Amino acid sequence: MEDLSQAPDAALLVAYANGDPDAAQLLTQRLLPAVYGQAMRMLTDRAEAEDVAQEAMIRLWKIAPDWRQGEAQVSTWLYRVVANLCTDRLRKRRASVGLDQVAEVSDGAPSSADELQRETRIKALKDALAQLPERQAQAVALRHLEGFSNPEIAEIMDINVTSVESLTARGKRALAALLSNQKEALGFEDDTI
Repeated sequence: MEDLSQAPDAALLVAYANGDPDAAQLLTQRLLPAVYGQAMRMLTDRAEAEDVAQEAMIRLWKIAPDWRQGEAQVSTWLYRVVANLCTDRLRKRRASVGLDQVAEVSDGAPSSADELQRETRIKALKDALAQLPERQAQAVALRHLEGFSNPEIAEIMDINVTSVESLTARGKRALAALLSNQKEALGFEDDTI
């Protein structure tokens, strides 16, 4: 039996398409945490994020027999699917309820002042991101929260790199403006926002 642990994602997907269940398990272990994390950051609702992650993986398994290696990275394709699924859910959510009615996910009581400060900052960032146009928020989150490069973001969002740079720059400026009056409350005393 061949050791698949070092195989690239595309090779694992092809192996799964050829009937290897171990390849599917390994690929799921590699990709699902990041996919769920992206969905959670975009949706802030655990149940919805789990649904999106599951749907994205199902779509990956469905396209496995037709996957053409070298055309796109599996992870980039999957992030695009997640981004699109999340965007669809956010649009439906915004159409049915106001943003102020969407409940925030709570991790429970904070254990210290630092934890409380961190939670306050996260909530302020989520609230500010929710006020940005969807494409700006997506570009900023993929770049600064997910750590993707501009070319990877361009592929995920199906736009060119110049557009990614523009969306990210405008999004960061808008976030800074939205958060600038909260510096003291968020514990920033210098120009870190």
